[in-house]
Amino acid sequence: MRIAQAYSASARDGQVLKTDSDFASYLLMSHDVAVVPGSAFGLAPYFRISCATSTQELEEALRRITAACEALC
Repeated sequence: MRIAQAYSASARDGQVLKTDSDFASYLLMSHDVAVVPGSAFGLAPYFRISCATSTQELEEALRRITAACEALC
């Protein structure tokens, strides 16, 4: 998933998202979703999610990612 449009956004705690690693950290700390920054694979500004889980778990993760994006300023 491409996240460049989230760069320069601010989280509610004041954290400014400058990289895909910042975005991954924000998702984990604020919305309990673990993703892998694309830069770990030479693919910034993207992130990776694992599909090795149930559909229900994936739907919940995507709901949380959506909420996280909507919460950015």
